[in-house]
Amino acid sequence: MPEADSLAELGVTLGPKGGELRVWSASATAMELCLFDDRDANWIAQRLPMTRSEGDVWVVASTDLVAGVRYSVRATGPTTPGHAFDPALHLIDPYARGLARAETGDWRGYVQEPDTFDWGNSAPPRIGMDHTVIYEAHTKGISKLNPDVPEHLRGTYAGLAHDTTIAYLKDLGVTAVELLPVQQFVSEQRLIKQGLTNYWGYNTLNFFTPHAGYASRAAQHGGTGAVLREFKGMVKLLHEAGLEVVLDVVYNHTAEEGMTGPTTSLRGLDNRHYYRQTPDGRYVDVTGCGNSLNTATAASQRLILDSLRYWANDVQIDGFRFDLAATLGRNDAGDFDPEHPLLLAIRDDPQLAGTKIISEPWDVGMGGWQVGKFPAGWSEWNDGYRDRMRDFWLTDIGATRATGSAPNGIGSLARRLAGSAHVFAHERGPLASVNFITAHDGFTMADLTSYNEKHNLGNGEKNRDGTDHNHSFNYGVEGATDDDSIRDARGKAMRNLLGTLLLSAGVPMLTAGDEFGRTQRGNNNAYNQDSELTWLPWEREGWQDELLEVSRQLIQLRGENPALRPVRFGIAGETIPSATQMDWYNKEGLSMSEQDWDSPVERTLQYLAASTPEFEEFNRILLIVHGLEDDVTVTLPRHAGVTGYLLLWDSAVEDPSESMTEHAPGGELVVAGVSMQLFRAH
Repeated sequence: MPEADSLAELGVTLGPKGGELRVWSASATAMELCLFDDRDANWIAQRLPMTRSEGDVWVVASTDLVAGVRYSVRATGPTTPGHAFDPALHLIDPYARGLARAETGDWRGYVQEPDTFDWGNSAPPRIGMDHTVIYEAHTKGISKLNPDVPEHLRGTYAGLAHDTTIAYLKDLGVTAVELLPVQQFVSEQRLIKQGLTNYWGYNTLNFFTPHAGYASRAAQHGGTGAVLREFKGMVKLLHEAGLEVVLDVVYNHTAEEGMTGPTTSLRGLDNRHYYRQTPDGRYVDVTGCGNSLNTATAASQRLILDSLRYWANDVQIDGFRFDLAATLGRNDAGDFDPEHPLLLAIRDDPQLAGTKIISEPWDVGMGGWQVGKFPAGWSEWNDGYRDRMRDFWLTDIGATRATGSAPNGIGSLARRLAGSAHVFAHERGPLASVNFITAHDGFTMADLTSYNEKHNLGNGEKNRDGTDHNHSFNYGVEGATDDDSIRDARGKAMRNLLGTLLLSAGVPMLTAGDEFGRTQRGNNNAYNQDSELTWLPWEREGWQDELLEVSRQLIQLRGENPALRPVRFGIAGETIPSATQMDWYNKEGLSMSEQDWDSPVERTLQYLAASTPEFEEFNRILLIVHGLEDDVTVTLPRHAGVTGYLLLWDSAVEDPSESMTEHAPGGELVVAGVSMQLFRAH
């Protein structure tokens, strides 16, 4: 996307003689800057008219526009359909680097002090995607119940950066923490009336300020500058520990909701250009949240880019996961365009070089499902991977018990295990796929094995919210049970799901708490539950500690075996650097036939994968997957150059510390029902 000089330096720029404010609006007919009294954020101390300049940017300079000042913008314009001007409203500068609240609850912009934060020797870890293991977590929820974090820091940025939290993440072995939204957000009007809050944070008020509610009380009392310093301190400590920080960012819509929602910023400045509308002024809502940002306009594109640049450079964030990213790629006609200038600009912007960019490749509008369609350089959440893995290990087992036959063979699992080459173009490679079994929305991994139905009554929507397509299986009992056979089956299912996730080609994303079987008691849409239901528990039962150890071991095995982490797709008969050469065998140790792939009776697969070294030592693994409840005898494949197989992990075994065993090619071994085994071939 070409740079437009007229859109440069939007927001407040400080100089030796005060500051200058630049705000874009193509539709306004007048605009003014309001400066508030130092002691009363409701009392206007000065009203300064702004002047329209080149490119529809409104400008004002003042010696009184200095650090520490609270300010707002008022805009006047047409009253015809599609516009929402109200010159009485105090609007937030979209580029405000700080926010403050008046006693009335209204928001004001705040001019931040010049950046003097000392990053010391801290630097972004720059971990390659092939070595990345993402941990999706909630900033508050991860430490709120941690007894080793001082009480006044629990649930805060400082609590996330506390030594014990970092030690836990390092011990687990993840490399990046992906935080649910931390840009300043507010709860929807509907939730406020219900006495509930938006816990997840997908309702952004401003794209440049960290959410004050996640700061410690001391930082909140210190003002928006102290909140920003605590946030940067969190990033600094995580970087010093070698952990990356990825932000879940919501640029597809804002907290202004539908046309009857609160007007706080963009709507009052230029509703017609910032939000998608029909010619008669009705919102085109492809997000399901009331409004959709119109990324076909240069001003919206630049706002998003400048926000990303700020977080990546000033705050040193390592990457971004874009909520409902299909909305960002919609053109002026409303159609998704994989060559959309914003999508390409995010990928190619020199100021964003080295950052991870991950899309949630769908929205709720027409043509909204765009998995596999984003440009090269983007990674994408792979919901097909999620659903097929759940089906293979859960719903297929339930169906087999009910009908005597599984509805699917093993082929759909195998394709995704190997990197989803049928979804992503060859030049993009397996790292385009962000693999996940669960995410913040939906069942936790433990709940996938414990509930057939959602249990969302606590959300206040009569159990109507949340998906009804969970791809889950409760093993005969809905919810908790004392039946040991069911508990054992659920435990093995979780080990299988974790094993598949962490041993698949692609980039794994683990949801916080799944590593030890956290439950939300069947709530699959806990977006408004700010309680122990959603906070990460730090006291665990014995079986949970065993599952946690399995998770640690699987992450370690992934790191130690490059054959599990290809960068490129392989080509049969060719040696592609940093790809994986794959051979597929059935339970008899013979090459897979078409019937083996598709038959619901033959749900056993041996996957022999050899790395093609570019930066690491040669490595070859064998993964056996068995998807029926009866045990099966498997003949290990004979393959040129393979003299033996060392068992590294068996999902049928609860305790992963049991000794490793050696097996010979052509030898037989029994694989337990519904399980997987990982070997290193030598």
